[in-house]
Amino acid sequence: MPATPGASYAQPLRPAIETSIFDLFKCGPGPSSSHTIGPMKAAADFAGLCAVLPPEEAARARRLEVRLFGSLSATAEGHGTPGAILAGLMGHEPAACPPGLLQRLQAVPDREYALRCAEHAVPVSMANVLHDVVRHQFPYSNTLCMSLLDENGVSLASREYYSVGGGFIQWKGWSPPERGKPAYPYGSMRKLREWLRQSGLTLHELILENESAITGRSRPDIFAQLDEIMDAMTDSVQRGLDAEGELPGSLNVARKARTLLASASRVPHAVDRFLGKVNAYALAAAEENAAGGVVVTAPTCGAAGVMPALLHAMRKDLNIGARAVREGLLASVAVAFLAKHNAGIAGAEMGCQGEVGVASAMAAAMLAHARGNAAEIVENAAEIALEHHLGLTCDPVGGYVQIPCIERNAVGAIKAYNACLLATCEDAAKHRVTLDAAIRAMADTGREMSVKLKETSQGGLAVSMVEC
Repeated sequence: MPATPGASYAQPLRPAIETSIFDLFKCGPGPSSSHTIGPMKAAADFAGLCAVLPPEEAARARRLEVRLFGSLSATAEGHGTPGAILAGLMGHEPAACPPGLLQRLQAVPDREYALRCAEHAVPVSMANVLHDVVRHQFPYSNTLCMSLLDENGVSLASREYYSVGGGFIQWKGWSPPERGKPAYPYGSMRKLREWLRQSGLTLHELILENESAITGRSRPDIFAQLDEIMDAMTDSVQRGLDAEGELPGSLNVARKARTLLASASRVPHAVDRFLGKVNAYALAAAEENAAGGVVVTAPTCGAAGVMPALLHAMRKDLNIGARAVREGLLASVAVAFLAKHNAGIAGAEMGCQGEVGVASAMAAAMLAHARGNAAEIVENAAEIALEHHLGLTCDPVGGYVQIPCIERNAVGAIKAYNACLLATCEDAAKHRVTLDAAIRAMADTGREMSVKLKETSQGGLAVSMVEC
């Protein structure tokens, strides 16, 4: 019997989502959460292992070896990975990383720094970061293997890390931290819809209830940190709008956000003027990310222009109140959780459909919910945005998060706005594709996508555009 369009198929049961909102939204240095925030956290963790070695073992330590695999190896330099690793080994955490630190570290590759091993110090520099194979058998593309060695090359401490997207890390033998259980456990949009019907809660209220149950935090604490996240997003937009000149690297890409905003402000037609502003906002945050500035993972650094663009527009141009914007941001969290849980958000795993595609779906849900739409319409808005990013490759020219990444953020923001418009204007009862189906399609597409098109700069625009 032929399948019915839009039919749901039984999927293996997965554990319920137990991720915190603030595991998802993190402040840190660009240009890539998988290549900077994740490796920095891994290096800081490894520095902690070295610091507590028994003194007799620490005294034998002579050198550190960091091996990069997958897209970390292929595009590390353009993404700032060696600088991020050095920063982590020196004890820096992403959220408190001084602006421009990674660029300063990479500008003097021969300079040595001290890795503390108990009372002993081991010199480390960018020369300790080695590029290994792109194709490998580790469970995640972005893998780092760190080893502290004695003079004979014998390992005193080692750990196999995975940078799994959005600044999240795991390691061999890793298990999730012990937390509370969600009040309304779900692993799919279908189950989330069931809880919404049974509980009578709105989408943002359910996300809040789960956050409190998982982390033990009060609503005022959650609201205060959400406000900080939103301010950080709009700050990244404003810094980008204020900046001029060329971005770091050999591509000589000029910042365009400030010029675009000035041009858009002079457009006589209101609709074109608004869309031009949204484009400028997205370019601004994406250019800040490309310059190594501090951005918010939403869900990743590479897609850090999409959500801030719509959020800035909601605050500044659409006159949506602060409470509604915050509630919309909470609704977007559900979309990101589902995408990460059932597919992935790393360009190295899913291509750019997992980064800008998921960001666009999040932004569409945020706007739809903030405007007071029912959960069904919010889901449809997210689904439309994600569906029309399916198959999007990650092919950064020269290994920099600049071409096509920056403009792709702007296009993703406009797609989010249009997806919200489509969802609110259509007959919701006749919408055929579910968000679960779109996420499954993304997962299948990501698995089938060539490694050349997943953040390795070995295919697509990265090879068709001649770097001069």
